Amino acid sequence: MATLTDRLPYNVAGRFYVDSTCIDCDQCRVIAPENFARNEETGTSYVTKQPVTEEEIAKCKEAIDSCATASIGDDGE
Repeated sequence: MATLTDRLPYNVAGRFYVDSTCIDCDQCRVIAPENFARNEETGTSYVTKQPVTEEEIAKCKEAIDSCATASIGDDGE
Protein backbone atom coordinates (compact mmCIF):
# COMPACT_ATOMS: atom_id res chain seq x y z
CA MET A 1 0.00 0.00 0.00
CA ALA A 2 1.34 3.44 -0.93
CA THR A 3 2.42 5.71 1.89
CA LEU A 4 1.46 9.37 1.84
CA THR A 5 4.65 10.34 3.70
CA ASP A 6 6.68 8.74 0.86
CA ARG A 7 4.73 10.61 -1.84
CA LEU A 8 7.05 11.69 -4.66
CA PRO A 9 7.42 15.49 -4.80
CA TYR A 10 6.65 15.83 -8.51
CA ASN A 11 3.11 14.42 -8.25
CA VAL A 12 0.52 17.12 -8.86
CA ALA A 13 -1.49 18.05 -5.79
CA GLY A 14 -4.58 15.95 -5.17
CA ARG A 15 -5.90 12.63 -3.96
CA PHE A 16 -3.93 10.26 -6.21
CA TYR A 17 -0.15 9.97 -5.95
CA VAL A 18 2.83 7.68 -6.55
CA ASP A 19 5.26 7.02 -3.72
CA SER A 20 8.98 6.27 -3.64
CA THR A 21 8.54 2.49 -3.93
CA CYS A 22 7.71 2.81 -7.66
CA ILE A 23 9.84 0.57 -9.90
CA ASP A 24 8.57 2.11 -13.15
CA CYS A 25 6.73 -1.00 -14.35
CA ASP A 26 4.67 1.20 -16.73
CA GLN A 27 1.28 -0.29 -15.79
CA CYS A 28 -0.21 3.00 -14.60
CA ARG A 29 0.85 4.79 -17.76
CA VAL A 30 -0.68 2.06 -19.92
CA ILE A 31 -3.96 2.08 -17.98
CA ALA A 32 -4.31 5.84 -17.42
CA PRO A 33 -1.93 7.70 -19.75
CA GLU A 34 -3.87 10.94 -19.26
CA ASN A 35 -3.01 10.90 -15.56
CA PHE A 36 0.43 9.30 -15.22
CA ALA A 37 3.81 9.99 -16.79
CA ARG A 38 7.43 8.89 -16.37
CA ASN A 39 10.03 11.04 -14.68
CA GLU A 40 13.07 10.47 -16.90
CA GLU A 41 15.53 11.64 -14.24
CA THR A 42 14.38 9.26 -11.51
CA GLY A 43 12.91 6.43 -13.58
CA THR A 44 9.63 6.50 -11.69
CA SER A 45 6.04 7.23 -12.60
CA TYR A 46 4.06 10.09 -11.12
CA VAL A 47 0.63 11.70 -11.35
CA THR A 48 0.64 14.51 -13.92
CA LYS A 49 -3.08 15.27 -13.81
CA GLN A 50 -5.63 14.42 -11.17
CA PRO A 51 -8.67 12.63 -12.59
CA VAL A 52 -11.75 14.75 -13.17
CA THR A 53 -14.27 12.47 -14.84
CA GLU A 54 -15.72 9.25 -13.43
CA GLU A 55 -13.90 7.38 -16.22
CA GLU A 56 -10.55 8.89 -15.24
CA ILE A 57 -11.17 8.09 -11.57
CA ALA A 58 -12.01 4.49 -12.50
CA LYS A 59 -8.81 4.20 -14.54
CA CYS A 60 -6.71 5.58 -11.68
CA LYS A 61 -8.31 3.07 -9.32
CA GLU A 62 -7.57 0.31 -11.84
CA ALA A 63 -3.95 1.52 -11.90
CA ILE A 64 -3.84 1.19 -8.11
CA ASP A 65 -5.09 -2.40 -8.34
CA SER A 66 -2.60 -3.23 -11.11
CA CYS A 67 0.50 -1.67 -9.55
CA ALA A 68 3.11 -4.39 -8.96
CA THR A 69 4.56 -2.63 -5.93
CA ALA A 70 1.40 -0.98 -4.55
CA SER A 71 3.07 2.40 -5.09
CA ILE A 72 -0.04 4.32 -6.11
CA GLY A 73 -2.13 5.86 -3.38
CA ASP A 74 -5.52 7.49 -3.04
CA ASP A 75 -5.88 9.65 0.02
CA GLY A 76 -9.54 10.23 -0.83
CA GLU A 77 -9.38 14.02 -0.77
